[in-house]
Order: sequence, then structure tokens, then C-alpha cells
Amino acid sequence: MFNPFYLQHGKFGTVRTAKDLTVLEDVPSDFDVTDGDDRAFLSRTIPNRRFVVGGLFVCIGLSLLLGRTIQLQIVEGDLYAAKAESNRVRSMTLVPPRGIVFDRFGSVLIQNVPAFVASMTYADLSKVDEERELHIARVADLVGVARTDVDMVMKDARKDPYESFVIKKGIAYEAAMRFAIEEPTLPGFHLTISTVRAYERTAPSLSHTLGYTGNISADEYADRTLDGYRPVDEIGKNGIERSAETLLRGTPGMLRVEVDARGDERSVSGKTEPIAGENLTLTIDLPLQTFIEQRVQAVLEKLNLTRASVVAIDPRDGAVRALVSIPSYDSNAFAGGIDRELYQSLLEDENHPLFARAIAGEFPPGSTFKPFIAYGALAEGIVTPSTSFISSGGIRIGEWFFPDWKAGGHGVTDVRTALAWSVNTYFYVVGGGFDQVTGLGVERITNNARLFGFGEKTGVDLPGESDGFLPSKEWKQEVKNERWYIGDTYHLAIGQGDMLATPLQLAVANATVANGGQRYIPHVIEKIGDEVVVPKPVDVSLNTESVQVVREGMRQAVMFGSARFLSYLAYPVAGKTGTAQASGDVPTHAWFEGFAPYTDPTLSIVILIENGGEGSSVAVPIAKDIFEWWFANRNSEGL
Repeated sequence: MFNPFYLQHGKFGTVRTAKDLTVLEDVPSDFDVTDGDDRAFLSRTIPNRRFVVGGLFVCIGLSLLLGRTIQLQIVEGDLYAAKAESNRVRSMTLVPPRGIVFDRFGSVLIQNVPAFVASMTYADLSKVDEERELHIARVADLVGVARTDVDMVMKDARKDPYESFVIKKGIAYEAAMRFAIEEPTLPGFHLTISTVRAYERTAPSLSHTLGYTGNISADEYADRTLDGYRPVDEIGKNGIERSAETLLRGTPGMLRVEVDARGDERSVSGKTEPIAGENLTLTIDLPLQTFIEQRVQAVLEKLNLTRASVVAIDPRDGAVRALVSIPSYDSNAFAGGIDRELYQSLLEDENHPLFARAIAGEFPPGSTFKPFIAYGALAEGIVTPSTSFISSGGIRIGEWFFPDWKAGGHGVTDVRTALAWSVNTYFYVVGGGFDQVTGLGVERITNNARLFGFGEKTGVDLPGESDGFLPSKEWKQEVKNERWYIGDTYHLAIGQGDMLATPLQLAVANATVANGGQRYIPHVIEKIGDEVVVPKPVDVSLNTESVQVVREGMRQAVMFGSARFLSYLAYPVAGKTGTAQASGDVPTHAWFEGFAPYTDPTLSIVILIENGGEGSSVAVPIAKDIFEWWFANRNSEGL
């Protein structure tokens, strides 16, 4: 037991205070304290330096903690708050129904049909690698896609982990039901009901006009981010789906939902309804399109050919009634995502079925260009309607001979007769000059051709149009390093040489002659919703008297010239045949252009059978059937 008396008087010396007494309570019995100073050091002390160092460490730690807190709560507070909120509340874009497309009489050309859709949300996938891999393999098997296709979707999904990325649209019913049963065991994968585009099937050649939709590309997304597009959106890729994308798309809505840890929806916290896309009525006449396609296809099969184009336009306002490009493709194959092998086969097909030949194909127009040479010669005063030249079989310039198509020539020929019988000599003379006659020359030929729309895009409301080509002296010198010869002008005057035109360009030019001299921008959209699209005339000044003479020459071509096979129709028709040489050792292209009825035209057509031979024997019979159909089904009704 502790003895305070002993401490006060024993060998430990004098303890003077209660504090001293307290300190000594734990002193071992053998601890030796020597006499000396009045103070006894009964325990060890901590140096002041250690207090300072320790304090610094504490302050540094607190400063770091405080700094991190400020970073998380203030600097990056919004970011982490958003991440936390997205784990609980997610904003889902509500895609509006895309606009429906009709033909001029109300037949549906493009519509939306329900479809099962498999999609992926990356943030909700299993965090266990092995389990996630099994889920991915199972989903690929369920919906019938390659595992690599899912991996490609996942690559995009990582960039936006809370967005829903489509794996496949248009899943078969049986596969969708199997997916629905297993969906609860496949976190991050979802089966929903959406819509896919369905395209008119009776006229496959409409595919180039209607186009199709597909997943937005990286470049398209970069261009349209400010318009509210997402990486998962679909967008028009071709045809009217592309050119009218803004109209057809509509305005997306928004749905805010609370989700659980698996990403499953629990409740709706807010909703903005989407606005459907505009419905469009096209100028296309579906029955006419179908008839032309079937008629041309029969001719191609008979001649063992594969490529052709037909354009039908209302010359009164530029409305496109039919736009046929053969071969074509099925737009429906692209609706849910085209099979990779099928797409590759379309790309490798030597006939290029994805190519819209009617608006993008460029060909020498041959003799179908002669009406516009005739117009230039009349308007420029090179000739009058009664000026005649003798066609004796061709023209010789030095060692070069430029022949007529008829041996021995056509005799005395004026402009109307030259158009009726397609007399080369007449157009050589008025185009390039001969003997005492000064012709138009290349500059005036091309200047007058541009008045009718050659050498530039027509402005049709479809993507992918080509602008054709009008050669010049400067172009030939720069590109071919050759000077321009008189023979080049002769070739140009009969639609050969380096000149190129699209079937649509020729149809617009032909319609301009048909209506007496007013050129219109061709269009395929007739109405946006209930609002009628106003036709757009082109501000060009054509000499109407010269145009009328050309019309008369084209009428004579039907009455007794190269297109007289059309003279027995119920209504008077005007037209011009063409046979154009193609590059390489291949048969010539067969052309026809014409309009009817002659006195008050309601239809202007251009036909091109590639490598079909002579226009008078191949293209004209097709024209006869088209006009007969039109007279029986449309013209009598004033349509």
C-alpha cells in the first residue's frame, strides 16, 4: 500500500506539492532520485519541435481534406450531382413518328409499321466481366445478329452509357417472345415496340425517289448536333427521306423516369410530348410509275439489257409524274438495318442498282439535243424558219468527213424538216458553219443550251443530282492539252463528243419547249401537310417564236419523220428520236423525247435505253404505250 509519509521523509527527498505526489504514484520502488535542485524530474518530457512537426502534419491533412471537399462539392459538384441523379432519374428522348408519304392521289408510298426492337444501355450491363460476356452472346443469339454487331453497338454505347442504343429493329415475333421471357435475366438489354419504315412495293423503281433511313453516321451527327440529333438516331439516307429529312423527322419529346439499380423504370417524373413529322404528298403518279417500269422491264428482258431511265414531267408546272431508274433495289431491305452480305452484293453489282440513273446518270444526248441547236440558230439569226441547206450525205473538211445517217442525204432541208428527219448536215452547218455560212460556234451553242438547263443541276428536290457537262475551248486546252477544232463543234451540234446530259435535264428542256418557252424547276413534293408547294419558274428569256418553230419540227417528226410510229395515237404528239454513241465498243444508246397533247401538253417524257440501239425502233414503241396509257387514264380527266 502506498505510504505518503514515507515519500515525504524517506530517501526520495521532500515532496512539496500534491502535484508532485500524484506524479510519484506510479514510480517503481527501485527508481533512484538524487538530491539537488528542489525540482524532481519524475517522468520524460516531449520536445517542442515534435509538437510543431506533428501540428504541421495535422494541418496539411486537414487542408488536403478540405481542398478535396471543395473540389467535389463546389468545383465538380454539378457533375457528380448529375451522375448521381442519372443513376436515379433518367431523361429519355421520345422519338416522334416520322411523316407519312403519299402519291398525288393519296396512295401510301412510305408509312410506319410496328416492330420489335432490341436495345442496350451500357450503364446497366453487368459489372462482372464473365457474366456480361455471357449476356452479350445470349442476346446476339436471341435476336439473330452476329456477336461482332453487338460489339460495334457497345463501342458506341460506351460514349453515352445512359443512352439506349439499338441492336436490331424488326425482330421476328418468335425471337421477340423468347427475348421477352429472358429479358429479366439480361441486365442492360431491353425489348421495346417501336416503328420501322415500310415502302411501297409494287414499283421497286421508286426506291431511288423514296430512299431509305439508317443509323446516323459520325459525320452526319457532327453536322446535326445543334439540331438535336443523338448518336442513336436514324436519319434519311437517300431520296425524299434525305432531302425532306427536316420535314419528315418532327420534333422529339422528353420523358423523365426514376429507375432502380438495375435500370428498370419505377415511376414517371415528367413528360414532353413529341410532335409528329409532316406528311408529304408527292407529285408522283404511282399507277403511271408502275406501268412505265413494267413496260420498260419487258423491253429490257426481250433485248437482254439491264439499264434504262424514264422521266415524265408535267410541262405546265414542272411536277415529276414518274422517275424510273432500272435496275433498282428494295428500300425495305434497309428499314431494319440491311444485311451485310446483301449490301455488299448491291455495291458489287456491275449494273449499280443503288445508282439513280434518271437524275445522276450522264450520257451523250445524241440527236435529242438537236431541237436546242435549232432554237439557238433561229434565236441568234443564223437561219430563218425557211432557210434551207442541201443534205447530200455529209460534209467534208479536208481529210475529215462528217456523215449524215442516211446515205446520199436528205436533199433540200429547212429547220422543221431537219428536226423531223434528224438531218445531221443541217446541224453541222448551223452549229459549226460551212462554206459561206457562219455557224453558232461552241460559245453560242453552250450559252443557248444553258437557257434550257443543260450544264447545271436542275434543282430537283432530291439528293444526288448530277450537272451534266458542256465542253468549251478552254476546258479542252486545259484538260486534254488540245485546241478546239471545227469537228468538235460539229460533234457538239448533234449531241455527241464531250457533251453529257442527264435524263432529267433533257426532260426539263423538252418540257420547256412543250409549254412554249417557260422553264420550271422540277419537283417531287406537291404538298407539305395541307400546304401546296408553289411551282418555281426559272427566270430565263426565251424567244417564243423560235420555240414554236422547234415545236412544229418535233410535230413533223411524228407526222412523217423518224417518230411516225406515234402518228396513230388518239391525241397529237410531238417528239424527237435520238441514237447516241457510247464510249467503248458497245451498242448505241436509244433515246426519245416528246410531249402530248401537242396543242395543250400535259405530259413530257424522256426515255433512255442504255445500249439499246436506235431510238426510233426501241424507245419510240415504249413512248407510244406510255402516251396511250396517259390518254386513257389521265388526260381525258384533265390530270
